[in-house]
Amino acid sequence: MPLPTRLSAGPSPRARGRASRRPSPRARALRSAVLVALSAGLVAAALPAPAPLGIGDRLFPHLGNPGYDVLTYDIGLTYTGRNTEPLAGVTRIQALATDDLPRINLDFTHGTVSAVTVDGAPADWASSGEDLVITPDRPVGRGEAVEIAVTHTSDPTGPADSGGWVRTGDGLAMANQADAAHRVFPSNDHPSDKAFFTFRITAPDRFTAVANGLREDRRRRADGTTTWTYRTAHPMATELAQVSIGESAVVHREGPHALPVRDVVPAADRELLEPWLRRTPGHLEWMESRVGPYPFENYGVLVADADTGFELETQTLSLFERGLFTEPGYPEWYVDSIMVHELAHQWFGDSVAPRTWSDLWLNEGHATWYEAMYAEERGGPTLERRMKAAYTASDQWRRDGGPPAAPKPPEPGEKISLFRPVVYDGSALALYALRYEIGTEAFDRLERRWVADHRDGTATTADFTALAAEVSGRDLTRFFADWLYAEKTPPMPGHPDWRSRAPKAGKPG
Repeated sequence: MPLPTRLSAGPSPRARGRASRRPSPRARALRSAVLVALSAGLVAAALPAPAPLGIGDRLFPHLGNPGYDVLTYDIGLTYTGRNTEPLAGVTRIQALATDDLPRINLDFTHGTVSAVTVDGAPADWASSGEDLVITPDRPVGRGEAVEIAVTHTSDPTGPADSGGWVRTGDGLAMANQADAAHRVFPSNDHPSDKAFFTFRITAPDRFTAVANGLREDRRRRADGTTTWTYRTAHPMATELAQVSIGESAVVHREGPHALPVRDVVPAADRELLEPWLRRTPGHLEWMESRVGPYPFENYGVLVADADTGFELETQTLSLFERGLFTEPGYPEWYVDSIMVHELAHQWFGDSVAPRTWSDLWLNEGHATWYEAMYAEERGGPTLERRMKAAYTASDQWRRDGGPPAAPKPPEPGEKISLFRPVVYDGSALALYALRYEIGTEAFDRLERRWVADHRDGTATTADFTALAAEVSGRDLTRFFADWLYAEKTPPMPGHPDWRSRAPKAGKPG
């Protein structure tokens, strides 16, 4: 997550199989123009007014859209060279309808739409709330493949804490968690609908553009611009999309098993940041020794000259504030452990994405767990000391933010407030209790099984608790009910003397 500072390389076989079942062309040669116009008018008359939908996520009820499964995104963006001006964009979406769709809702806001086509035919559209509501020339039937193209702008201005584009000292980067990707491009903006991505970014020659995945092409044009193309080799949630445009240096090295590691940093800071950048291969080795092979095609660190207040695990290219590495006062073990936190998310939250936002604890609790373990090994506080402190504060955290697996909604107008202490150390505390409950050996097997069984997919809290019971051979129903859903923190296994302070009333701080 925002950790507070303190087309594709190829769809999967499943996606390819679905995409191949394309219907016959929508525009039928024998249909007369009169009949087309008549039928369109009848459909329009029968439909209610455009309205925002949503898949009913408990925390973000209007996020995502029902009725289809996105297979691929192809996102083209043109940057003028000034990060206060809208980018021109064309977003192409290939999807499979899972229901009959007289209309198709996409999440999109903070941009202007100028054209929409569905399977190459012009379509009507309207904005409703933060939805772009598209009416194709005929309804899309369940089981049909459909291709949507939206010509739009993407506006990088607006409140810095609203998410989407982040304006940096030399360009732009993205921070889309939890619900801000649709401030950048039209999408089904919910982690339950992962897809393959292609990015085509055009910018003046002096800029370097980088995005998730592997670079496929870099093409200079006669007008003084360059188009950079990147594709992901694994499906990705929209909130993990990353595009960096800046006067950047891209530093290449190898990680374990010859894994490509590429870091993106302000060119002027290349040497200054190298002592931190060269640590990443060791971080990768450390994580692999605990949970198994790194799940993606490459990895790297994106250092942005921006004051975001957080770091972010965008897939294959984690976003960090420049100040984390350059401001004096941070202990070395602390910076190292924060780098490991975002790396751990590549397994927990990226490869295995949450099915709903209430499953966020699975992302942040695990990333905090491995952050704390790494910190202990590098001279930071011991895991036990950190967890005891978390236990002391845990009842307050639960009062302010809800229990780990049933977090309270974010504060109105402060969506990032979802990321409260209970989903970080409060959720790592539940993992600490689980390790005591089932034993270290079973816990380690559970961690490896979790990321292997759900790789490239989405999963729920119920999936995790069921796997924990299977791996341990124990009935953990009562344990998880108390640790994940109870209002008060249950007694800590192995530490009967630990006490949690009584929470104070008042507005959460």
